This record gives sequence, C-alpha cells and structure tokens, in this order.
Amino acid sequence: MAQAKWMEERQVLARALSDLKPVRTLADRAFSRAAGAPLIPGNRVELLRDAAENYPAWLEAIARARRYIHFESYIIAEDAEGRRFADALIERAQAGVQVRLIYDWVGGFGQASENYWERLRRGGVEVRCYNPFNLLAPFDLVSRDHRKMVSVDGEVSFVSGLCVGRAWSGIPEKGLGPWRDTGIRIRGPAVADIDRAFAEMWATLGDPLPPDLEPVASSPAGDMNVRVVATTPATAGVLRLDQLVTALARQRIWLTDAYYAGTTAYAQSLRSAAREGVDVRLLLPGATDIPLLRPLSRSGYRTLLEAGVRIFEWNGTMLHAKSSVVDGRWARVGSTNLNIASWFGNCELDVVIEDPGFAAQMEAQYLEDLSNATEVVLNARNRVFAPRPVDAPPTTRMLSGGGGASTVAAGAARLGHALGAAFIHRRELEPVEAYLTLGIAAVLLAVVALLIFFPMVLAWPTAVVLTWVALTQVVRSVQLWKQLQRSREAALKPGPDDQG
Repeated sequence: MAQAKWMEERQVLARALSDLKPVRTLADRAFSRAAGAPLIPGNRVELLRDAAENYPAWLEAIARARRYIHFESYIIAEDAEGRRFADALIERAQAGVQVRLIYDWVGGFGQASENYWERLRRGGVEVRCYNPFNLLAPFDLVSRDHRKMVSVDGEVSFVSGLCVGRAWSGIPEKGLGPWRDTGIRIRGPAVADIDRAFAEMWATLGDPLPPDLEPVASSPAGDMNVRVVATTPATAGVLRLDQLVTALARQRIWLTDAYYAGTTAYAQSLRSAAREGVDVRLLLPGATDIPLLRPLSRSGYRTLLEAGVRIFEWNGTMLHAKSSVVDGRWARVGSTNLNIASWFGNCELDVVIEDPGFAAQMEAQYLEDLSNATEVVLNARNRVFAPRPVDAPPTTRMLSGGGGASTVAAGAARLGHALGAAFIHRRELEPVEAYLTLGIAAVLLAVVALLIFFPMVLAWPTAVVLTWVALTQVVRSVQLWKQLQRSREAALKPGPDDQG
C-alpha cells in the first residue's frame, strides 16, 4: 500500500515537473531576448572579492599567457598598481604574446599620462583609446567604455567592477582602506563570448583582430549556466534583464551598487516587488568619491523605504561593486551601475550566473557586507535617517576613482528628479533635498542677476558654444555630402560585365 502511494506521488511530481518545462523554456527565451545573450552551459565561475583577490588572479593569468591577452578597463591609474600591470603586460608582449589593451579617454583623463601609454606601446602592447575628445563631436563624450575585463588565451576570463589603481587596493599611509568591489573568474565556453565582446569593441577602434584569434568556445569546465551581457549605448540590455528578473522574483532581490540613480520605472519595479512581500535590499556607499552625489542619491530613498525596500549604507571607505542576487539562484556581476549612464550611455560588460551554488556564495557575501553597513530608515517624522553605529569608522576623504562621467550622469538624473518635483509637483520634495533646492534657487537668482546687470557675461559663452556646435554640424554635413558623391560615382561607374 505504501509502495503504491509512493509511486502515485512520484507520478504526480513527474507530471508537475513536465508541466514546468514549457514555462522554463519560455522564461529562458525571455531572458535571452531581454539581455541579447543566450544561456551558455558548462562553465566554472569563481567569486573574487576586492583587489586582494582579483589583482593577484589577473596577474597570475597574465604571467601564464602563451597566445594573447585582452585587457579592457575604464581606468588604469599611473600609480604603483598601474605600473605593476604595465610591467606584467610588457613582459608578456616581449615574450611574443599578443597583448591588446583598451582604455577609456574620460576614465583615463588625469589618471595616466601619455608617457604611460607610450611606454606600453614601446614595450609591444597594442593600445587603443575609446572615444577620445574630438573637437568636431564634443557630445560624443557622453558615451564611455565602462567595461572591466581580462581574457587570456581563450581559457580564462575575468569580469568585475574593479579598475586598476591604488584606490582599490588601499592607501594605508593616507588612512584609506581598500575599496569594496566584486569580480569573477570564468572558465568554459562563456570565455569565447567575453572574447567576442572585446573583439567587437577592438574593431570599432581600428583594424579588427586577425582571423586566427576568432573566438572559439572551449570545452566545458563546470556545470554552471551563464549569460555574457555586453551592452553598447542605447541597448539597455541589463536594464531590461533586471526588470524582468525583478518581475519574476518571489523571495529575495539583493542589490549592491556604487552610483544608484534608478529611473522612475526601475524604482517602481522595486517598490512593487517589496509591496508583494519580496525581500528587496539595496546596499549603497556611505561615503563616495564624489561627495555631491550622497544627498542626490539619498533624495530617492524615501519612496523606496515607504514601500518596504530596505536600504543599507556601507561603513567602509568606498563601495564600488555592481552586483545582484535574486531568489538564491540568479546572480549578476559586472560593470553596470543602476543609473541611466550605465544603462543607456556606456559600453558595459556583465555576467549573469544561473546557479544555486554560486548564488549561495553571493548571498553569504551580501550578509557579510551588511555586517559592515548601517540601515537607513524613516524616523518618526517620516524623514530619511541613518544612525551610525558607535563603533563605525569615521567617513574618510577618498581619492577619485571610478566615478567619472557615469557618476556625473547619475547625479544629473537625480537632479532632474528634484527639478521635476520642484516645478511641476510630480511628487513631494523630501527634507534631504532642502540644500539641493536652495542651491537651485541660488543658481537661478545668480543667472537672473547676470542677465540684468552683466548680460554679456552669459551672451559671449553662449555664442561661443552655439558657434562651435554649428561649425561641427557644417563639417559633418560636408563629410556626408562627399560620401554621398562618392557613392553616386561608384554606382554610375560601369562594371567589368557592362557593355557600351
């Protein structure tokens, strides 16, 4: 009798699992379409914390390179860490390894001199710069290469939020601890997709990679399923994927971000999940390398807190990680911040890992991080309040690191929310925005005073900027016209098979 009952229960379970297969297939298809990234099985992914674990792993892989090294980073600072990596790359290049490096012009501005890049080039490293300043296209500066990756020989890759510089490893003599950041090491077929993302970026900056370096999927190295999400401006693959995962979450959504400035739609998705009982947590920096951003970021806290989202601020020097873990089975690690600059303006690289074991590691790391964080709450007057624990270290001054254009864009987005609230009353202004609105009023009054008493002070800069923009459009028009003429001449030119 018991045997028959057991068999009946197994048949019921088998039918239930069979019914779930179409749902899983549909969900997998939705994830692939949202992110523009297929699910890749057969990988091994290892979690790496901070520069103390990431930098040695990167350098070890570089030292073992025999065919090629692909290195892409938003910032490479000309300091002890930057020189250490330069030495390692030059050593491999002089040993006959093909070494290619991409850095971002804005990210590198003020971080490394031209002598640093020339030393790499003289050492045999091929160096390309993403989107350097162009007098004829000043607004192109909005687009940045914010990726952070290292790939070696098609065998191992690293994807992270870490750039290269002492800010990440810490500067004890100045009382600055290491930045909190997260990276991963990947082996398996997904390495080819990471190499492919680098190859596509490399080709936009000059000649493509040689045919013998065409990415080829390697043999399985584990049992983890991953997606490699390589976004370019205006694609918003990570945003679509995150919103889809948020909509499907049933238990937990734990997020870590360095420069949070979520759009209204994204914040609404978090609030909706929290109201339905999902444990939504957001871990953000308590101190930042751009101080203006703290009040700007905090101005968006209250509506999240009112919906049940729990917000924590890191008590260490700087929290720079960009990661998430959902329902104990889905995790993301990479370079994308939760703001419009990362979602719409930058080239970013993230890896999504769909594996319960890896997600468990991410959750354990998250809980450990929360032990060094202060929870932000609403006080009796419904104001944002973050009581610092007695033993919390004081907030310290930081060197500029990973903020840059993305951080400024995040601040601009938050400023836009405040301006919208002030002028069209689309939401109630929050107490933390008092200084922000006062600053807006002061700026507007100053502009009014200049217009009344010194109109030429504003007229001349405005005229110069508008003239600059107009001339760039004239030059572009001439270039396009010449291209049109060449294409017409080519179309009219008789081919070898034409007669008469």
